[in-house]
Amino acid sequence: MKHAFFLACLCLFASAAPAADVTPPHWTRSQAKQLVIWLKAAADDGLGSVSPMAKTLQTTLDDGKPERLDSAATGAAIQLLEAYRHGCCNASLRTGWHIAGNSLWGDPAAAVRDAVAANRIDALFAGARPSHPFYDDLRTAYGRETDPALRATLAANLDRWRWMPRALGSRYLLVNAAAFEATLWEGRQMVGRWKVVVGKTKSPTPIFSATVTGVIFNPWWNIPSDIAAESIAALVRDHPAAAAAKGYVREGSRYRQRPGPANALGRMKLVMPNGFNVYLHDTPSRGLFAQDIRTYSHGCVRVGDALGLATALLSGQSGWDRGRVEAAVATGRTQTIALPTAIPVYVAYFTAEPDGNGGVRYLPDVYHRDTGAKAPTDDGLCTR
Repeated sequence: MKHAFFLACLCLFASAAPAADVTPPHWTRSQAKQLVIWLKAAADDGLGSVSPMAKTLQTTLDDGKPERLDSAATGAAIQLLEAYRHGCCNASLRTGWHIAGNSLWGDPAAAVRDAVAANRIDALFAGARPSHPFYDDLRTAYGRETDPALRATLAANLDRWRWMPRALGSRYLLVNAAAFEATLWEGRQMVGRWKVVVGKTKSPTPIFSATVTGVIFNPWWNIPSDIAAESIAALVRDHPAAAAAKGYVREGSRYRQRPGPANALGRMKLVMPNGFNVYLHDTPSRGLFAQDIRTYSHGCVRVGDALGLATALLSGQSGWDRGRVEAAVATGRTQTIALPTAIPVYVAYFTAEPDGNGGVRYLPDVYHRDTGAKAPTDDGLCTR
């Protein structure tokens, strides 16, 4: 059995390493012991599929055969590194997840070889583990949770954090569609939180990332063709006076809505080009923010106190406070204000988040994206 494990580890290393060099690096006993610690700790990250290797590696250490130790430690390190980078048991839930992770991870075998040579085992795994405070709190919760269903939910959300970029930006927006919230972050600190309305279950808000470069006050709404076909095109054609009263106009083959009190985008829209034609914006239907479950849009993210969000984003630019924002809106004129520095926005989906009091709040799985969520057992199997 042990021999099979060594062969598996060596084969894994050979397949991951460049063809020019399949020889595993030499591990000192101290380095291997540190790896055992990381393998054991991985269980609390929801990575129990790799943590059982800690016991086998410890046995190899006790046997005192360096040639077997090098192969076993290298194979285990590569598997652990890949688990930290990409997740464990919930790869099937990644369908429709359009937020790119770390595209420059590089070859895992080379990373392990370099870490061993430089004696940077801790740095290797610490750099692969997400550093967001929400991940830290979910990891703590996972380590103490005993309910199987909740453990599966926590494991799925830990994996979702592993699918996020490690460097989110010094300042960024994070939309959690499952929480119906948008948050503004500076480093590890949340500096603002806003209620949002997200897509209906038949038109869910997609999971993607974009870059916010500015704010449009009193925006025009360029109506997507599918939305126009539902009712607006017929209204413009059959009841032009009523359509004009609502600000709808036809320009060639497209339909638009003028800025004004009835405009579907409200008083503000963020400039964030993306392939989904989904944006963060204001809305005239502000009563929806009183609802707990806010799935009412065609996919866009409607923001409560949108002018507050605009103020927060423009706060780094001299002279832009809430009063100036409201004055700009009051002119009725469409104008675009560039952000001092463009920031990333991540429109994501997490069904478990810290509650701010040392616990976890479990959120409604409105898009059924947790279906099939799994947590690893002590023997490394992934089960519900």
